[in-house]
Amino acid sequence: MTYTRDEEHFKTLFKYAPISLWEEDYSGLKNALDDLRAQGVKSLSEYLDIHPEFVGECMSKIIVRDVNEHTLRLFKASSKQALLDNLDKIFREEMRNHFVTELLAQWNGDLSWSGEGINYTLEDEPLNIMLHWRILPGYEESWAQVLVAIEDITERKQAEYRFENLFELSPISLWEEDYSDLKKYFNELRAEGITDLRAYLKEHPEVVLHCTSLLKVRNVNQKTLRLFGAKSKDELLKNLDKVFQDETQTHFADELVDLWNGKLSYEREGINYSLNGEPINIQLNLRVMPGHEDDFGWVLVTLQDITARKKAENYLRYLGTHDVMTGLYNRAFFDEALIKLERKRKEPISIIVADLNHLKRTNDTLGHQAGDNLIRRAAEVLKTEFNEGQVVARFGGDEFIVVLPDVDAQFAAECIENIQVLIRMNNKYYREPELSMSLGAATSQPDLSLEKVISLADDRMYKNKGAQRRRRRED
Repeated sequence: MTYTRDEEHFKTLFKYAPISLWEEDYSGLKNALDDLRAQGVKSLSEYLDIHPEFVGECMSKIIVRDVNEHTLRLFKASSKQALLDNLDKIFREEMRNHFVTELLAQWNGDLSWSGEGINYTLEDEPLNIMLHWRILPGYEESWAQVLVAIEDITERKQAEYRFENLFELSPISLWEEDYSDLKKYFNELRAEGITDLRAYLKEHPEVVLHCTSLLKVRNVNQKTLRLFGAKSKDELLKNLDKVFQDETQTHFADELVDLWNGKLSYEREGINYSLNGEPINIQLNLRVMPGHEDDFGWVLVTLQDITARKKAENYLRYLGTHDVMTGLYNRAFFDEALIKLERKRKEPISIIVADLNHLKRTNDTLGHQAGDNLIRRAAEVLKTEFNEGQVVARFGGDEFIVVLPDVDAQFAAECIENIQVLIRMNNKYYREPELSMSLGAATSQPDLSLEKVISLADDRMYKNKGAQRRRRRED
């Protein structure tokens, strides 16, 4: 279609355009900037720091020649004159922020500019706007003809504000991250012929740390700052090496393998650290956001603090496997450990059975609290003699059992001698009631089940108990 390019035609286009249009005259503004140059001003930015009032002077030198119909509706003006008479209500102090940026663009010789700002309607309603201006061709020297277009972006800014608040005030730790450099590194490894990343990481564990350095954290929310004890986002981002350390590398290697294999979202547990060094058990959820599957440029990570839950789980696990009174393993744990040991049996295995002497007499004469203390003292002795890799369990009320993998009969006999020495030391410290234990040991043979070894150790314990009774009667 061909249009007649006459003045009336363009006036009609201006008047009814579906966007706010302004015809303005910036010549006074240009003269003011030229005067500064003539005075020897080299940096407008530095000048404005010293003379902030110059911004207002420049704003007052802009002359509005005409506006279109959409402008009147946007600013809720009854007429052009009503609008032009009330420009001070439309352009308020908030305009100074983006106007400074405009001035710097004009000072640098830019003939066009775009940026966001805030204006007001004549009914005192704020408008978020996107402003564009262009010095029209033929007026580059005088700036007497400038076309300004204003878009109402209030709804968009409100939506951004809502989503920003959803991110910032979320009750869960949120991280916006950029994994694009990691993706490029993956591409480089594939080009080198690497197909199995897990195997590659085992051969080159330093690569995990290198991959960590490729990740960029773009933003975190307020919950994240509270979770890691950071006063500001800047403080947190400068101390990420304190947050991601030690155990973090282990689960990060698994994350790398998932991403390598095309898994773009996953959950797993791990450990991070607060800035004061406290470990935090976390549940991590990672998702490569839609539209970034090929470049990993936008990744959302959520972290939940599950420290309290893990402590509860560990405590329940402890209660299920330990005797609460002594802290030793309980009968249930011992039975399960024995089954596993029998299944993966490797000779020799020695077993020591211990029975606390005189517990009933202590309970009857001194009370059950004294009897309980005697049980705890027996446990202290056994804990002192044996290490964490050896199963020491409270088998019954006054019975204890120790399983010693890779220990022969001679070493087991030495352990019994050591226990008796520790008992004598314990009695010197506690004095009464006297701690006394009967002990027996047996060592496995290829043709004996571990249950039979326990039975042999138990028999020898009872022989030791009988011998102790005879010695007491003789004494």
